[in-house]
Amino acid sequence: MRSRILTRYILGEVLSHGAIGLALFTFVIFMRDLGRLLELIVRNSAPLPSVAEIFFLTLPTALTVTLPMAVLVGILIGLSRLSADSEVTAMRSSGLGSLFFVRIVSIFSVALWILALVNNLYVAPRSAAALAHLQDKLKSSQASFEVQPRVFYEDFKNYVLYVEDSKSGSGSALWRGVFLADVSTPSQPKITMAERGVVVAEGPNSLHLHLENGTQQETNPKDPTQYQVSTFDQTDIPIQLPETNDKPAPELVPVAELSTQELWRLAHSGGVSAGHYLGNSIAQVKARWYAVEFQRRIALPTACLVLTLVGIPLGLSSRRGGKSMGFVLTIILVFAYYVVSLIGVSLGRQGKLPPAVGVWMANVVFLVAGIMLLHRVDRAPIDLSFLTTGWDTLRERFSTSESANGNVEGKGDAFEKSFSRTRVFRAKFPLLLDDMILRDFLLYFVMVLTTFVMLALVFTFFELLGDIVKNRVSVVMLGDYLLNLSPSLIYLMTPLSVLLAVLVTFGLMQRSNEITAMKATGISIYRVAFPVIAIAGVVAASLFVFDQLYIPKANKRQETLRNEIKGKPPQTYLRPDRKWIFGSNNTIYYYEVYDADQNRFGGISIFQFDPKTFALQSRIYAQHAHWEDGLQKWVFEQGWMRKLNGSAIEEFKPFEVETIALAAEPPAYFKKEVRQSQEMDYQELLRYIHDLQQSGFDVVRFRVQLYKKLAYPIITLVMAILAIPFSVYRQRRGGPLAGVATAIGIAILYWVSAGLFEAMGNANQLPALLAAWAPNLIFGFAAGYMVLRVPT
Repeated sequence: MRSRILTRYILGEVLSHGAIGLALFTFVIFMRDLGRLLELIVRNSAPLPSVAEIFFLTLPTALTVTLPMAVLVGILIGLSRLSADSEVTAMRSSGLGSLFFVRIVSIFSVALWILALVNNLYVAPRSAAALAHLQDKLKSSQASFEVQPRVFYEDFKNYVLYVEDSKSGSGSALWRGVFLADVSTPSQPKITMAERGVVVAEGPNSLHLHLENGTQQETNPKDPTQYQVSTFDQTDIPIQLPETNDKPAPELVPVAELSTQELWRLAHSGGVSAGHYLGNSIAQVKARWYAVEFQRRIALPTACLVLTLVGIPLGLSSRRGGKSMGFVLTIILVFAYYVVSLIGVSLGRQGKLPPAVGVWMANVVFLVAGIMLLHRVDRAPIDLSFLTTGWDTLRERFSTSESANGNVEGKGDAFEKSFSRTRVFRAKFPLLLDDMILRDFLLYFVMVLTTFVMLALVFTFFELLGDIVKNRVSVVMLGDYLLNLSPSLIYLMTPLSVLLAVLVTFGLMQRSNEITAMKATGISIYRVAFPVIAIAGVVAASLFVFDQLYIPKANKRQETLRNEIKGKPPQTYLRPDRKWIFGSNNTIYYYEVYDADQNRFGGISIFQFDPKTFALQSRIYAQHAHWEDGLQKWVFEQGWMRKLNGSAIEEFKPFEVETIALAAEPPAYFKKEVRQSQEMDYQELLRYIHDLQQSGFDVVRFRVQLYKKLAYPIITLVMAILAIPFSVYRQRRGGPLAGVATAIGIAILYWVSAGLFEAMGNANQLPALLAAWAPNLIFGFAAGYMVLRVPT
């Protein structure tokens, strides 16, 4: 009977913490793709069941990484809590050894091992294949929604599309004011203009444009006298979608989408035996690739077992620090395991080790370490004091020494002494009580943020592992990429980390009746929370400064490195290939060649249209054009001009040399720098929006991101305030575990609403300012209302 009670009790501790950890880590991974999924819903470019299907098909891939972490979190935090409360000491004094805990915890770890094994061997591969099939299926239906109003869309093969306005319809977008250029022959584009248009999907890789009330115009630059104009009430133009650029090379099949049986067959096909994986022939490289993936699908779930052997003795020995010590150990062990695992996988794929040896290296290392630690913990607890030495030193720096007479103060005297610090520093903040609260808050904040960033980096590494091996990426380049990726991850994860840290800090204080004792001495809950709110405000301001001074440079660098890792040409920020640009005076420029150094065009055309009817009014063509500094004008050579009225040509004028008033843009206007919003600070983005808007490019997304640069850091402060009432109301019964669960719920609600508002802003369904600030306003009002209702 006693054994059953202890079994249920220990399993309850381990299982509850493991479940919370699994939910939290999986959500952190999904934070990156949440905005993309919500935008599919907002733009109506995919039906809601398909979006839900995308979400659930992505989940198994995330679980391959988070399930082993959940096992370790559950064991370390659960057993560390029991050890810190001396419950482990009581159990062991009754004659229960480490094997007793192994037997109980193994129920949990074996169950998750089976779940992870089934997921890795069967569910995840099928999900990856189904996801790829679904994305191909949705590709044509999403194409119409990717076309933004007043922006040149050049992703259709041999076509350039420009629309004045776009509205979401049932299954497709409805366009008004359509400009379509067929550039199959770049020197003589065929122009189609229509009042209305809609795109209709015909298959996975093709669609057609249905246009109404328009004209088609063709010309031959070699013979200016030839110009054909035709009108239509309705017409259909077939469009071929571009092939996906992310398809792997033929010799490197997307192994993540292959079934496990197919992997086994391919790994042993072609006469390649287990002892001949180390060669460099095409057959050996392919076989080695498949063999590594096959072994990894089995080895990664087995981490649930080997991490159990390491986690149990460390959790039993964690007498100081409780759950915080368990969290620290989780960070260290997860980092160590994945580093060793990734090194082994890389060596196996490069042929420097047999695939099985490389993939299983981390499991073998941790298995040996676990057995040694289990043998050691039965003799005496493992010394983990080295983990707390640094923290204790920091605590001592902020602690006041005892009085010279050595008197020990009571609880009430301690609080009195905390506030007597004003007599020394002549200030009301910070006091000793503030130091105590801030120490705990900052400790949990740093631990949570470190864990989230590390998890995102590990998952990113697994995503890029195929490209790393295929393109022979060096360790230095990989390290440089991850180092430059970290700032953006820190920026993204900080609000969630603050939320979780506040909930845990005040949850522990509430459960241990420290807040009750403070209230009994006349200290308001608002005064108790003030240091955390103040630090959250500092963190919010620091995030904004961080985003202005450092993150743009790091993002630019990591984007360049990511392109190199994936085998793409490094991103160039000056786009000489951008041949279509919107000018002033309702004009559209098209050119075949532009020499930015000499300020010369080759094969340039100018189209002027009526802004009310979107009908073409005039068309100009010149074989050459150059900028004349003395005149401050463009000089066009060997060309012609035509004025149009519907299908009628009112005027035709050939010329040898001509200056044209319509071409009022200076050379700098055509030297636009193509940058992402995350690669610019606030002022740079503001100027960039002005330039793009003047050129006729879509700036809706950029405006949302501009306001978000101000709004996102503020949510850190809002999260800190919102966490306080939850920690006070719910922690008394549920403890920190309820705090973590609450944090996950709040975080999911915020990021879903923020992603939804951002997607609506990107789709121009909400003003950009409202799209960026609405989540802050909603959660800010909720936080203020709940804080004012907290018993003080």
